[in-house]
Parts: sequence; structure tokens; C-alpha cells
Amino acid sequence: VQLQASGGGLVQTGGSLRLSCAGSGGDFSIYRMAWFRQAPGKQRELVAQIGTGGSANYADSVKGRFTISRDNTKGTVYLQMNSLKPEDTAVYYCAAANWKSGYWGQGTLVTVSS
Repeated sequence: VQLQASGGGLVQTGGSLRLSCAGSGGDFSIYRMAWFRQAPGKQRELVAQIGTGGSANYADSVKGRFTISRDNTKGTVYLQMNSLKPEDTAVYYCAAANWKSGYWGQGTLVTVSS
């Protein structure tokens, strides 16, 4: 499975961005999908994940501001990010996993200016 993330960029505090992650080379619907992020000098952290049935959960730091969703017909997972803060600045990675394998996409940089 190959994952291609896109949608990052520079945005002001309070702004919005939508990240996309397009999967190919496998049955997208059988994978639990997630977004992680890694800020400079910090460890990679889980931001949000969505199960094969659509159930989602979020890191406390993004609850109420970020929404993860998936479209299995398009093989794509999204991360809608609203009310962005400077502390959301990071490289965002998408990931796919099931009972036997896991995959990472390349990162997309999100920069939130104050």
C-alpha cells in the first residue's frame, strides 16, 4: 500500500486546512487509518484515527477542532483542521494499519503563524 499525503501549507492562527491522504495498491477499506504529527524537536504523536467502520478518536489537544474522515470509494482519508494554533505546526503523516501490516505516507508540512 502506498500513501500520498497532501494539503499542508502556511496558515494564520485561527485558520483552516484540510489534509488528504490517498491510498493505492491495496484494499483501502480494510485498514484503520490515522494521522500523526511531528513537531521540530518532538516525538511523533497520534493526532486522530478512524476505524474501518468510521469510528474516530482524537488527541485531547485537537478535540473539537480537527475532524478525521474517510472515503473508501476514493481510497482517501481526510483531516479537516479548524481553529489552528501555532502549536499545531508540524509535519503531518498519514498511516494505515490492519492485523498484519502497517504503512506510512510521506509527510506534509503544516505551519501556523501567530
